[in-house]
Amino acid sequence: MDEETLAGHLQEVRRGTVVLACLATLERPRYGYALLEDLDRAGFAVDGNTLYPLLRRLEKQGLLTSEWSTAEARPRKFYRTSPAGAELRKRLMTEWRSLDSAIEALDGDQS
Repeated sequence: MDEETLAGHLQEVRRGTVVLACLATLERPRYGYALLEDLDRAGFAVDGNTLYPLLRRLEKQGLLTSEWSTAEARPRKFYRTSPAGAELRKRLMTEWRSLDSAIEALDGDQS
């Protein structure tokens, strides 16, 4: 398989899971750049041009809360999963595990 094809499909998988990754990671407050670094360290690289609009959308949907911190020289906007976001994360995790089990069962049929 060529690398371009693989990269395209990996991007599709990640695009579908970035919301779940953010909701899970933001159980503790983080500002955008720290979230980018945490996701990257966990092996879930996300581009800032993808993440920042997503954070604004999730906040608008009531799934994240935010608060500005001016404790440092440069103000930072900290995000945190809201109660509605925590409920969505829980439901998405349940669905993720169900899909994972289904794919494992299908993959097992191919052996």
